[in-house]
Amino acid sequence: MTRRDIGFWVLQVPGWACVILLILGQGIAAFDYELAVRMGTQDSAAAVTEVGAAFWYGFAFGDLVTYIPLLAAGLVGHWLGRAWGRVLLAAALGITVYWPVVCLATVVAAKGVEGWKPANVEAFWIALPLVALWGAWGLWHLSRPFREHQLDT
Repeated sequence: MTRRDIGFWVLQVPGWACVILLILGQGIAAFDYELAVRMGTQDSAAAVTEVGAAFWYGFAFGDLVTYIPLLAAGLVGHWLGRAWGRVLLAAALGITVYWPVVCLATVVAAKGVEGWKPANVEAFWIALPLVALWGAWGLWHLSRPFREHQLDT
């Protein structure tokens, strides 16, 4: 029987929730941005300007081809207790810290710009710092010596 500490679960459970939300919110937007707008997971160009929509689409496409596979593979490898899983998960967690900072900086810089009226900026200020903190905590957790991450068998 394997024993896993609380840190393991604090990475796995929110990590898989993040993968699911990314697939729904970003993966769909990368294929069909207007469908994501209708679903309410993206803002329309009318709400954030054509450049804003292009920016959000760029993040969606980047998430689809880079972040989602990296995070999912890292979580699988971490679940299996493999060193490569730690490396991939750490790379994904670096992105997890980075992208909320970029998005919040964009929201601040675009405030007051003509045509920039995202639907729910308040949600950004609640969710994105929590996501970045989870990513930073995960990086710290993974940086501990490898033997602490080995599964007891």
